[in-house]
Amino acid sequence: MAHKPQRGPSRPQQRPQNNARSLKRKREVENVDDLIQKVNDLEAKPATPPQDFTELPLSQATQSGLEASHFKKLTTIQSSAIPAALKGRDILGAAKTGSGKTLSFLVPVLENLYRRRWTEFDGLGALILSPTRELAIQIFEVLRKVGRNHAFSAGLVIGGKSLQEERERLGRMNILVATPGRMLQHMDQTADFDIGNLQMLVLDEADRIMDMGFQAAVDAIVEHLPKERQTLLFSATQTKKINDLVRLSLHEPEFVSVHESANSATPSKLQQNYIVTPLPEKLDVLWSFIRANVKKKILVFLSSGKQVRFVYESFRHLQPGIPLLHLHGNQKQTARLDITTKFSRAQHACLFATDVAARGLDFPSVDWVVQVDAPENADTYIHRVGRTARFEREGHSVIFLDPSEEEGMLGALERKRVILERINVRQKKMQETLRTQMQNMCFKDPELKYLGQKAFVNYVRSVYVQPDKDTFKLKELDLEGFANSLGLPGAPRVKFLKGDDTKTRKNMPRALAAALGDGSEVDDEDEEGEAKANEKEKPAVRTKYDRMFERRNQDVLADHYHKLIQDEDEQPTVNGKHAETADADEDNDFLAVKRRFQAGDEGLDQEAASSDDSDVPSDDESDDEKPALEDIGINPASKSIATKKIQLSNNPDEAALIVDSKRREKLLKSKKALLKYKGHGSHLVFSDDEGEAKEKVYYQDEKEFAKKGAADAQKEEFLASEKARKERTDVVDKAVAKEKRREKKEKRKERERRAAGEDVEVEADEDEDAGVQLAPYDEDVDIEEDRPKKRKKKWFEQDDDDGDIDTSNAKTKKRGKIDQPQTLEDLEAMASGLLAR
Repeated sequence: MAHKPQRGPSRPQQRPQNNARSLKRKREVENVDDLIQKVNDLEAKPATPPQDFTELPLSQATQSGLEASHFKKLTTIQSSAIPAALKGRDILGAAKTGSGKTLSFLVPVLENLYRRRWTEFDGLGALILSPTRELAIQIFEVLRKVGRNHAFSAGLVIGGKSLQEERERLGRMNILVATPGRMLQHMDQTADFDIGNLQMLVLDEADRIMDMGFQAAVDAIVEHLPKERQTLLFSATQTKKINDLVRLSLHEPEFVSVHESANSATPSKLQQNYIVTPLPEKLDVLWSFIRANVKKKILVFLSSGKQVRFVYESFRHLQPGIPLLHLHGNQKQTARLDITTKFSRAQHACLFATDVAARGLDFPSVDWVVQVDAPENADTYIHRVGRTARFEREGHSVIFLDPSEEEGMLGALERKRVILERINVRQKKMQETLRTQMQNMCFKDPELKYLGQKAFVNYVRSVYVQPDKDTFKLKELDLEGFANSLGLPGAPRVKFLKGDDTKTRKNMPRALAAALGDGSEVDDEDEEGEAKANEKEKPAVRTKYDRMFERRNQDVLADHYHKLIQDEDEQPTVNGKHAETADADEDNDFLAVKRRFQAGDEGLDQEAASSDDSDVPSDDESDDEKPALEDIGINPASKSIATKKIQLSNNPDEAALIVDSKRREKLLKSKKALLKYKGHGSHLVFSDDEGEAKEKVYYQDEKEFAKKGAADAQKEEFLASEKARKERTDVVDKAVAKEKRREKKEKRKERERRAAGEDVEVEADEDEDAGVQLAPYDEDVDIEEDRPKKRKKKWFEQDDDDGDIDTSNAKTKKRGKIDQPQTLEDLEAMASGLLAR
């Protein structure tokens, strides 16, 4: 029998491919099992720490990614933290800045998910939180380099980008690098975002994330996460607070601090110095320092974003000979990313930044870290200087300290094992003309002048809110000189500079103020005399040059400037000490106008307060709203104010008003202003039966409620009583409704019988109660209200003899009058007649 050749491809040709796939999967399973066994045999704290990554039980994908990224040697924190993290333990890692903490948690994240054979269908496996966007971007870039050979999907979730684009890709991510605020927003608003299978939570710069700024967001995120997970915390200044560890649900965490026994908390090759310079000279020293180091890479820290922008704009106009950049939190995300990239790639540059660049950012080859403004605490100082001397390289740092800040800051740093060396400035290299140039620029450029004012206010506010009052002493700073160094004609008035003394000084009696030598309160006659003297001294003729030097900015920024330099309780005058704030062209536009009015019929003159003081009565109040002074115990003829205690309400428990100054006396002229001193009224309700007013009680006292028994028992008792009351009410309501129906039916029958001419006694219906008997009809009883109202006569109708209305019209008369049918035969006859027509 001849063999027939087969047509088409034969099936045995596909078997080698299937075999290759199955063999590959089998090898992967064997490799994972072998890797798991090696990790189980690994010691969490080996006697001899590994020196290279090849000595660790890592997958081939991770090893190749580390080698391609030129990571070969293990740092001290990596050799101590990675073995314990691979074992699945919770870690508290603390090490100096620039010691390689990023790889200490990225390598365990990749390895733990790889050993669990994590796929995109398993959901989110690891979440890495960072306090700043720049640090999150940096962590994500390192993750991409090290994990390039893995099959995991990783995402970056930070603010400043499209929320919708992140939502579309969020459900497919295995590893997420995010900031706390943005992550919480997705947890609340993204429906298909599942985190119930999370395996690892990593907090980089943990002490900053657990700080007050992110406390609410982190607590909300942790509530969404499963309890059974691995948690890793890393920072240069690690938190050990029990509350923080409990909030994160750490399970027997292992504290890894490789530099705890070191002599200093900062890198060993970092040279740290400080300069004692007064606040007005800091910008001069900074300018001279930048001019002397144009071939260096400098990072300058300032306390606020307004200062960063003002110094950047000012120095950019002066052209120091080095590229200038600025970074702060108010910039857009794209601009911040471009600036960090430019500074990282630049060889010589100067970056002005706030503390947004103080943590975690790896700027290569930074030569100097300059801190113009003192940090808020020693931890912030350690993170700032950590931007230089990274990975065992050399670096320099210098901090400018005001004489009032020297003792407190040095003491705080010494407690953190940070020792600074004092250096002096060479006066030969100081630039003497900087202040003059700044003043010229602010005079020519109104926008720069406005930035200077905002920088001044923000610096004063940053010092004012600092909790360390031993270091930051606002009253000892030369703020007037600092304003001059910014190029401003005078120090802008900041409202909170007066502190808590403002209210006391405003409420102080005039006699006491005069005795203490306070010149803030003056008599009305003195004010009138001073105003007249100022009018006499006013120059008759002023040239255009006088106007130019006395004017303010004549553009859109003028209102902002006016608000900054003018205090609420001090009004500018043309020839007084605030003459530079008045407009030369319109002198009367910004004067404080004193208004006087008569108090009732007694003719007592009082000075009206400014419009922003709600306690002082206004002129537009009617006379009947102003109580007489005699009614409340004040003699209007007396000009001296004696301390009096006035009870404004009938309740003796309410606090009385103490009248000890003319300002308090003004309150007595307005009922509206006195309302807040009379306390709050009570809510009264009136009973229907007695008509007495009683105070409404909204809630029962907790103690009285507890005396009555358990809450569940009271609930059952209340429901039972309400049910019984409802049943009794239903019986009464049904009886009333039945009686109303019966009365209505009887009235209807009576009307029908009256219409038929019957005058018989109405008997009860069979269906009614036998005991109910109605009285006979009485002609004297008025039932007009039951009769239908008589219809009004139309124009074509006539009254007949019986008084009835004749509704027949002309057409009806022509056709013939049709009588109403009385019987069935009449109805049939009328129908046949109609059909015959």
